Amino acid sequence: MGTITRISGPLVEARDLNEAFMYELVKVGEVGLFGEIIEMRSGIVSIQVYEDTETLKPGEPVSCTGVPLSALLGPGLIGSIYDGLQRPLPVLQSKYGDFVARGVIEPALDQSRKWDFVATKTEGQVGEGDIIGTVQETDIVAHKIMIPAGVKGRIEGIKSGEYTITEPIGYVIDGEKKHELKLAQTWPVRISRPVQKRLPPKDPMVTGQRVLDMLFPIAKGGTACVPGPFGSGKTVVQHQLAKWADADIIVYVGCGERGNEMTDVLDEFPKLVDPKTGAPLMNRTVLIANTSNMPVAAREASVFLGATIAQYFRDMGYSVAMMADSTSRWAEAMREISGRLEEMPGEEGFPAYLASRVAGFYERAGQTECIGTPEREGTLSIIGAVSPPGGDLSEPVVQATLRAVKVFWALDSQLAYRRHFPAINWLNSYSLYASEVGPSFDRSVGEGWTKYRQRAMTILDEEARLEEIVRLVGQDALSPKQRLTLEFARSIREDFLQQNAFVAEDTYTSPQKQLMLLTAICELYDGAAGVIETQEQYSALLSNPVREKISRAKMTPEPADGFFAGLMKEIEQALAQIGGMQ
Repeated sequence: MGTITRISGPLVEARDLNEAFMYELVKVGEVGLFGEIIEMRSGIVSIQVYEDTETLKPGEPVSCTGVPLSALLGPGLIGSIYDGLQRPLPVLQSKYGDFVARGVIEPALDQSRKWDFVATKTEGQVGEGDIIGTVQETDIVAHKIMIPAGVKGRIEGIKSGEYTITEPIGYVIDGEKKHELKLAQTWPVRISRPVQKRLPPKDPMVTGQRVLDMLFPIAKGGTACVPGPFGSGKTVVQHQLAKWADADIIVYVGCGERGNEMTDVLDEFPKLVDPKTGAPLMNRTVLIANTSNMPVAAREASVFLGATIAQYFRDMGYSVAMMADSTSRWAEAMREISGRLEEMPGEEGFPAYLASRVAGFYERAGQTECIGTPEREGTLSIIGAVSPPGGDLSEPVVQATLRAVKVFWALDSQLAYRRHFPAINWLNSYSLYASEVGPSFDRSVGEGWTKYRQRAMTILDEEARLEEIVRLVGQDALSPKQRLTLEFARSIREDFLQQNAFVAEDTYTSPQKQLMLLTAICELYDGAAGVIETQEQYSALLSNPVREKISRAKMTPEPADGFFAGLMKEIEQALAQIGGMQ
């Protein structure tokens, strides 16, 4: 038992905690506020408290729990809504009202609910990570029960039946040691879960967002950064990815975001229907809400909690996508705690270890060969939003993130002001996975995927060069073919890249429809560039009905194979008609 000696906002110093260790979870004060030891120096222990320290006084007790901040992992995670400490928010609301009372704690998982456990391994030797049974957690997620880390030996007494997460389902005998097995296990949130082998990401994660899938794709197990100024649509992009990403499990972390934005997520997600299964989207989603009005220290914990839950499902062999919105708020929390610890500040006051902490977070992503039997592969993709002040991409958090990720989706406030969403700037963004996932798209969607992606990028780059000429000498100085390039670059921007999240036919586009739509635009452009020589031909192309049909093609309901087959015939007829004008 220790004693508080100093209080500075969320930072509390205590003495006489001689048996304490780094990152140990402690209870602070008479009300038992939860905190974590982050520094030990000359008998003085520094604790970051995850709750409001108002009314705390020097001299109040501090007690150790003997365990680090850990996540409870087991059946019941799917569909849950937690705060940064994995306290179930719906349970807290039902017991304590709309505001979280200080010092209260509720089990992360329902301890009274019985789960139907089906044993798949009842005898023989087992080791850590081995799957010994399943629980059908939701209609679409089979929760695989694994041997906890550090446990190995001969399995005994395991059988199928109904159990709560606190009841033993069997035992593992290791010499004279007898390990009790339960449906749930714990894991320290600051430690990455181990893997058997890390594999290079090679399969694309389909998002249904055309600018992402076609121009700047992300691989399953990849990392991406979404930076942008206020109002440019970071949260909208994150929401779209959470709704439509091609992943088995979604973990969405609202870190320091405005309460109304998280309210939209919490209200909307239970009503959404999973396009792959027809079941509610919450049947494969975990939400973590740590809004801007919650204690600042809990923001850091919320990001690591989300990563730990995501890795747990990855270890089952699932494809998991984690959205962190936003990591800037996480970094600001680190800066505040670092300042109160009187550490040497780095650039813009951020701690010197900012880059290593950011890299360590994104390193949790990847495509992996999981520990244990049966052999299985799992993937964890991490997409983090960054909110640099004033949209300054040279800001330390953005730069530290860019050194750790391989996809950069640069949001542009000018595009957002023009109501072009997703407001991703195609000239500043990049994806280092494009060459790796391109062959997979070519095989599964169509051989023209890589070809037409490169063609679209070339047209957009040429448009940027021609716009410089137009600003200098005016559009009248351009030839018909150069005007054609500007016109079709506009078509790619408005008819292909721009999407409406509120229109059912446009909010999600399958890879097949994406390829057919871009093929139609590029084929008409290439064909027209080969026959147009005069201004009359250029004007005839613009007035041809096929142009309007292409502009409306993205609103065509799927499957759209018949529509695009007819559209390609109309394109051939239009080109023949224009070519005959010579």
